[in-house]
Amino acid sequence: MVGTERDAIEVIEVAEGRPIKTWTAGVPVEAAARQQLLNTARLPFIFHHLAVMPDVHLGKGSTIGSVIPTSGAIIPAAVGVDIGCGMIATRSTLKAGDLPDQLHGLRSAIERAVPHGRTIGHGQRDQGSWRDPPPSVDALWAGLLPGFKRIVAKYPQLHDANHRQHLGTLGTGNHFIEVCLDEAERVWFMLHSGSRGVGNAIGRCFIALAQADMRQHLATLPDRDLAYLREGSVHFDDYLEAVGWAQDYARCNRSAMMAQVVAAARQVIGQPFAIDAEAVNCHHNYVRKETHFGSEIFVTRKGALSARQGEPGIIPGSMGARSYIVRGLGNAESFCSCSHGAGRVMSRNEARRRFTLADQQRATAHVECRKDQEVIDEIPMAYKDIDAVMHAQRSLVEIVHTLRQVVCVKG
Repeated sequence: MVGTERDAIEVIEVAEGRPIKTWTAGVPVEAAARQQLLNTARLPFIFHHLAVMPDVHLGKGSTIGSVIPTSGAIIPAAVGVDIGCGMIATRSTLKAGDLPDQLHGLRSAIERAVPHGRTIGHGQRDQGSWRDPPPSVDALWAGLLPGFKRIVAKYPQLHDANHRQHLGTLGTGNHFIEVCLDEAERVWFMLHSGSRGVGNAIGRCFIALAQADMRQHLATLPDRDLAYLREGSVHFDDYLEAVGWAQDYARCNRSAMMAQVVAAARQVIGQPFAIDAEAVNCHHNYVRKETHFGSEIFVTRKGALSARQGEPGIIPGSMGARSYIVRGLGNAESFCSCSHGAGRVMSRNEARRRFTLADQQRATAHVECRKDQEVIDEIPMAYKDIDAVMHAQRSLVEIVHTLRQVVCVKG
């Protein structure tokens, strides 16, 4: 393994594998994540090279913050179980002075409008789902239902996954809704979520099928979560259909929530306002067919954004750090990609061990948000420095707007 510096890219040559090109100058990369990258680079169907974004960190099977180009195969666990997870941001005609002096009411209105979190236990409704979805959500579900029925006809075990009742809901973990101000003090609404329960069920289903199909070969893989589906096989084609549907669901989920957030804000803010620009509604956990280096291939972005020339994107920091609206520079070496956020620098358990509630309160003093034991794992210090991440990928994107959050809703 040899590392060389060229235009802020580290190139790692991999014995019996494809090279790894990383945009990680000035940001930490854990040893376990590097080993995952080496494992993936040695798979026989990797195309050209792996591209590694500056928010890279340890994932399940494949590394979060990596762009995995493949020819003739897809790794379901690389796409993961939060299929189509991504961001949406929209700018309003409001200015900072139009917001209430006390922002708790705005946060509470958003929390009432969008189911979030999760109730664990039997015999009770999950607080993060709808009891009766509103008509706007049911209209979106009606458009998704025919595709879902086609998938369920082949995989009936997916029938009872949370689908209709999760559409237009946030979830838990690092999913969030924020009210932000840009450099001109204009108000933006931004949120992060994916395909919820049904995407999780689809992901787990096809990860298990890939492992079953490769049962005789699992011992030769460095990680069973690198089990793959070969192009042309029945499960491969079915997976493409199912993952495409889940990505559509995720996009609809974000659109539905954004409509609910804007409606909630209108109830609280004392003057009329309009939405004058949608920055983007984009995935950062997904797979699609693209053309790179003259070949049509599959590109799996596991915690990475598409950043084609001129393409808009959203790169959020942590719940206490700034976020960025960006424009892609179309860097071919990165497969026209960039990071999907700051990236964790420690596990959730480590963050809970290391930091206290007082630490969380200090780190988010400038934000109207939850400040309790349940969100300590999302403390800003558990993430990489977003400014260092942005500097490391200056050849991938340019910054269009800088956002700072004033309200944050977590699941």
